[in-house]
Amino acid sequence: MEQLEQYFNHHQYSSRFGSAMVYALASAVALNFFWTPGHIYSSGFTGLAQLLNTLILRLIGVQVPVGIWLILLNLPLFILAYRKIGKRFAFFTGVAILLAAMAMNWIKQPTHLWTDDPLAMAIFGGAVNGFGTGFALRNGLSTGGLDIIGILIRRKTGAKMGAVNLTFNFFILVASGIMFGIQYALFTAIGLVVNARVIDLVYTRQQKMQVMIVTEEPEKVIAEIQGGLRRGITIVHHAEGGYNHHKKEILFTVISMYEQFELHEAIYRVDPTAWASLWRIDRIFGGFYEPKL
Repeated sequence: MEQLEQYFNHHQYSSRFGSAMVYALASAVALNFFWTPGHIYSSGFTGLAQLLNTLILRLIGVQVPVGIWLILLNLPLFILAYRKIGKRFAFFTGVAILLAAMAMNWIKQPTHLWTDDPLAMAIFGGAVNGFGTGFALRNGLSTGGLDIIGILIRRKTGAKMGAVNLTFNFFILVASGIMFGIQYALFTAIGLVVNARVIDLVYTRQQKMQVMIVTEEPEKVIAEIQGGLRRGITIVHHAEGGYNHHKKEILFTVISMYEQFELHEAIYRVDPTAWASLWRIDRIFGGFYEPKL
């Protein structure tokens, strides 16, 4: 058992380091290939780092790399993550931020741009960065900045990460208009929307699904789900099959979209004849177990 636990811990750490590298590469490509040449601002603290870089360069002619700003801005939130979310979460947050800052410095802007259309740069930059951010969050990482704030707010209110990011990034939209003109503010807005949408598509952990299970083995199904997924279940007694008139029970529960395949396997292990339906829900009230990040 101890060896099995060590294996899973090693696998989890390797997965998170890999996710941090994917995020770092995605954020660097989005920044240097699309946003910077297109005068487009990113979301979150990366966008704030871009803004500070532009301001300092225009005011005193000194260019402080975006990666350096990213590290400096995230230091207070790193401490917040350490205290409010967890040591392991804070550690991997620091790894993700450090790798992203290094990648932003190492991966240079290409000599020949793939496109000079700022609209295309906004869309593809948002998509690439959104994928990297969502992938990191899906594997239990924070990318720092507003992601930490967003996780804390989501725990309190259930609001989606994308919606939280859009709310906090409004001032970045205004700043882009002041710096480069209203048309670039519009392009930045498009990039922010694409970024938020891709985050929500990739990061499925915060998307909830209601599940209805019809089974002739309710006790086995309940034990399997509660033992593996730790989800509460409501039982509706005395259901009857319309075809064979067998006695059944109806079980209701709520899971994250991330858990749907694990749920299917849990049900199939104990009752292959069970029937289930799933549908998305916008918000829940009351207790809902969130695995530690």
